[in-house]
Amino acid sequence: QVQLVESGGGSVQAGGSLRLSCAASGYTYSSDCMGWFRRAPGKAREVVAAMSSDGRTSYAGPRSGRLTVSREHAKNILHLQMNNLQPEDTGVYYCAARPGDPSNWRLTCSVVGEDLQFDYWGQGTQATVSS
Repeated sequence: QVQLVESGGGSVQAGGSLRLSCAASGYTYSSDCMGWFRRAPGKAREVVAAMSSDGRTSYAGPRSGRLTVSREHAKNILHLQMNNLQPEDTGVYYCAARPGDPSNWRLTCSVVGEDLQFDYWGQGTQATVSS
């Protein structure tokens, strides 16, 4: 059974930090791509970042150093470090997974200008930033 379990959400004031984690288990891709998405209140879900199993990362928009995605490969845990959080970062953050291909990273794990389809999703973790 495939499971993606997010944790690390919470409530912080503007300028604070959160580190989200996603523990993945049960899927059998030889290579994968794991991603973070956000659904802000009243808005559609949008991609934030992704990381392939061979360590390549991509971000959907300008990070200004605020977002960093990382991965513990041995444990198959994906992290999203968020610094200098602002109220517009508020939302439910979801983790997702899809098959990857190290020889074709741009089409299988780049979120820049791509509309990747992910197979598996977590339940989400709420992050709330107050001004």
